[in-house]
Amino acid sequence: MSSWKRTYWVVWVANFVTAVGMMSFLVFFPSHLAKLGVAEDKIALWTGVIFGGAPLVASIMTPIWNAIGDRYGRRLMTVRAMFAITVFVGAMAWARGPWELLALRLGQGCFSGFIAPSITLVSVVAPKDRQGLVAGSLQTAMALGAILGPLVGGFVIQRHGLETVFLGVSVASFCSGLLVALFAQERSSDRRQVEKGFSPLGIVQASIRDLVDVWNNPNMRDALKLLFWMALAVGATSPMMELYVAELGAAPQDVGMVTGALTSAFAAANLVAMPLWGHRGDRVGHARVLRTCAILVILSLVVNAGAVNLVMLFLGRILLALSMAGASPLSYGLAANEISVDRRGGAMGAVFSARTIAIAISAMIGGGLYQFLGLRGLLLLGGAVLSVVLWRTRPRAKSALAT
Repeated sequence: MSSWKRTYWVVWVANFVTAVGMMSFLVFFPSHLAKLGVAEDKIALWTGVIFGGAPLVASIMTPIWNAIGDRYGRRLMTVRAMFAITVFVGAMAWARGPWELLALRLGQGCFSGFIAPSITLVSVVAPKDRQGLVAGSLQTAMALGAILGPLVGGFVIQRHGLETVFLGVSVASFCSGLLVALFAQERSSDRRQVEKGFSPLGIVQASIRDLVDVWNNPNMRDALKLLFWMALAVGATSPMMELYVAELGAAPQDVGMVTGALTSAFAAANLVAMPLWGHRGDRVGHARVLRTCAILVILSLVVNAGAVNLVMLFLGRILLALSMAGASPLSYGLAANEISVDRRGGAMGAVFSARTIAIAISAMIGGGLYQFLGLRGLLLLGGAVLSVVLWRTRPRAKSALAT
């Protein structure tokens, strides 16, 4: 096995194990907060704040950590992130109130973003014609983790409680970080030269300059816009899907089951399509295929808005999942081909942040507009805004910066 393939598989396994662990406790915060003594009328508020705090902080810190990784090593950043999960999630087992849990989640978000550095680590050693495929395949590890994690968590909680899950995640992430530290490979020649006399403030300032350079790349700027608005359009409507299912005639006792089936089907279709989109981008061009992906997302939103029965909604959700699956791997693949190896971490971090910020704010925006537009109106508005963004972006020749 070639060295880059070994690094790929090491990172894939580490990401999968960590993703299963992270998803094994996130959906169980409400019952845990009730156990900690939070009043019933405050549980929803605390759940939202604790759940959303980590990704919001991560979206700010990940580009900076990745830009630092361009100088000091992407493997180091991946290991740092997984060991941070070991510390912060493990400590959640001893949290005795919502404020302690929130503080640990914020610390986790600040230090433990592992997706972007792990994709960067594999990207710098993988061949240029495999970038989209590698990015898509690595994200299947995350998708599988999202599917299996809640099942594992529910099984363990039923027998031993959520505290045991926290400790298990801590051990699993430590093993994942150790796996990457021992077996993943990275060439020091792919890093940026570190300026003499670098201070912590200087590192942050230089990292921010790198991110500005990424934004000044026209293809990257257009890709980040498309990714952001695609994620926002889809994320603003997904939390209200249960209400749409009821509107389309599902019996009250069946609404939960039908919504769950839709969610599972969406996740499964997304899982299958991600590496296919990445491979297509490697062959045809990531910027071009990303635009195709955006067009299909727009059409899918319109189909969902026009659903007249549950069968049409089911087909519309599958189409939306298949279309949306390409957004992240194509954006990561584009970053790998547009940005030189020594600056790639910052670009990968920017891709991660564009999607994460959109997801973090989409539910709030969707919830605020739902009472005025309904879900059909939200779907059509998302398609309309994305159409404008797509119309204002133009594919350009690939940058000469990529190496």
